[in-house]
Amino acid sequence: MARFLKHMSVCLILFAVSTSLSAAVDSRDLHNKASTHVETIVLGSGCFWGAEKRYEALTGVIDAVSGYADGSGFKATYKNISKRSRKYDENNYAEVVQVTYNSDKISTEKLLQHYFESHDPTQLNRQGNDIGTQYRSTILTSNKHQLQVANHLKDDYQVKLTSAGYGKIKTIIKPLQQFYAAEEYHQDYIAKNPNGYCPDHSTGVKFTPVITTQVDNSALLMGKHIVVIDAKEYCPYCEKFKTDVANNYQGSIAMTFRYADQLAGLKINTPTWATPTILFFENGQEIFGRQGYLSKDDFYKALGAFKLGDTEAYKVAFNAATDSPFCKQYDMFKNTPDGIFVDKLSGVALFDTRDRFNSGTGWLSFTRPLKGSVTKHQDNRYGMQRIELKSKSSGIHLGHLFVNEGPQGKDRYCINATVLDFIPRNDI
Repeated sequence: MARFLKHMSVCLILFAVSTSLSAAVDSRDLHNKASTHVETIVLGSGCFWGAEKRYEALTGVIDAVSGYADGSGFKATYKNISKRSRKYDENNYAEVVQVTYNSDKISTEKLLQHYFESHDPTQLNRQGNDIGTQYRSTILTSNKHQLQVANHLKDDYQVKLTSAGYGKIKTIIKPLQQFYAAEEYHQDYIAKNPNGYCPDHSTGVKFTPVITTQVDNSALLMGKHIVVIDAKEYCPYCEKFKTDVANNYQGSIAMTFRYADQLAGLKINTPTWATPTILFFENGQEIFGRQGYLSKDDFYKALGAFKLGDTEAYKVAFNAATDSPFCKQYDMFKNTPDGIFVDKLSGVALFDTRDRFNSGTGWLSFTRPLKGSVTKHQDNRYGMQRIELKSKSSGIHLGHLFVNEGPQGKDRYCINATVLDFIPRNDI
């Protein structure tokens, strides 16, 4: 019996070891099979900053690294490739992005369709205002399949481009020899430089035709409007502008989003290939335009100049000036019906008539603002120590806080009427 038990124990141990080894082999096989779906390809389509971020946003892309490739004769650095003497040097390195992707999640065909559609491959050694051999259109492959797909798509896209009136594709397609990662300050450049724009030099020609949504711009031809040129693909600067400014904007001048091909009928001076681009229109004519992300402060200063012009309200809002006591706007607002006062630019609610009182000073006075609507700042100008009040939404100057100077020892929020608008409660 003891001999039998001993024999069984040995068998169980051998079975356990065998199972463990089998599991380890299976695990390695699965890992090897999974790893075979990971591929790299090197793509050049002009400046690598915006391209890097757009590739990273694609589902199935594992990593995107900015760098240099397809050059010879000198060390690949940004300083070297950007020298004036190499602007038209055929041996210059190209700005490229090394894209690592899971071909099970995004096929080589889909990735390269995105590549062709994201820039103008008919331009020779340039993209938009970026001119030189470092900006050439190029596909550098890692295997035969990628090479076959790239050449097939190039031929297919050429037919579509020709039908759309474009010239011959200049994209160079060949196997990769060597990739050199760019300097660290170029990696994730957009994240490190948040106040820029995404260049869009695409032709608009698609492999799969897309029905363009027609928009009616007739409303934009009358009065004042803000138009933001948005990106059809992912643009971090567009998303940042929406988060920081647009999503909270409630102003009386309407803000409208359009793509660059949806601006028919508008008279525009500013180039429309950068996203976001913020445009101010009056009766369909551009008054002011700015390419790239605008911070909240910069946006409202531009909007202030557009909406208020050279007025007392602008001076109060941006130069911390003060209304004349008992001014016209004060007379309009001192006895309004029940309602709220809002920021003249952002439209965000600031004060409630239920907290208003007559201080006899000639300025609107309140015992408190609406919660979270204003910010407080130390103001030591003119030899005085005061607490300045600003609108949290737009950053404009509102007035000052005087502690315990209100009714029954409450605080007095002394506010300039010219930077406010009034909304009756029934209209809220």
